[in-house]
Amino acid sequence: MNTAPAARAWVGLGANLGNLDATLAAALEALAGLPGTRLLRSSSFYRSAPVDSSGPDYLNAVAELETALAPLQLLDALQAIESAHGRERPYLNAPRTLDLDLLSYGDWVLNSPRLTLPHPRLHQRAFVLQPLLELAPDLSLPGLGRMADHLPATRDQAVVRESRALR
Repeated sequence: MNTAPAARAWVGLGANLGNLDATLAAALEALAGLPGTRLLRSSSFYRSAPVDSSGPDYLNAVAELETALAPLQLLDALQAIESAHGRERPYLNAPRTLDLDLLSYGDWVLNSPRLTLPHPRLHQRAFVLQPLLELAPDLSLPGLGRMADHLPATRDQAVVRESRALR
C-alpha cells in the first residue's frame, strides 16, 4: 500500500440492476473496509433515469472517503468491488449491478488512459452533482470551479432525492 498522506476522495455510486438498496449499502461497507481508508459520510439516495442508455432507473449516491491509497490503487479497488457485485461491461453505458466512479482525489488533476481526475463528466450530471452538493455545498474542484455553479445547466435532468440515506 502507498504510504502517502491521506487524501480526500469523492466516489459516485450507482446501480440499476438487482436489489439497489442492498447493493449500495454493501458497496459502502466495502469502501469502508478498504486498507488505509475511512468512509467519512455518504449522501442520500437519488433516483434518476439512465443517461445515454436505456433500462431501469438508477439509484445513486456519493461517498466521501479519506484514503492513503494512491489514485490508481483506489481505482483498482473500486473496480474490484464492482466485479464482486457482478459488474459486467458488455457495451458502453450498459445497465449495471454496481458502478463506482472516482469523482475526485484531493486536488489532483490527471488525464491518463485509465483515469481522468476530476471525473470528466461529473459537472454535467445532476445525479452526481445533487448528492455531491448535499455533502459539500461549497465544494470546488480543480479545473471545474464551484460545483454549485454547474447545477443550473443540469436542471432538465430528472433526479429525485429519496427519503432514506445510505449511512
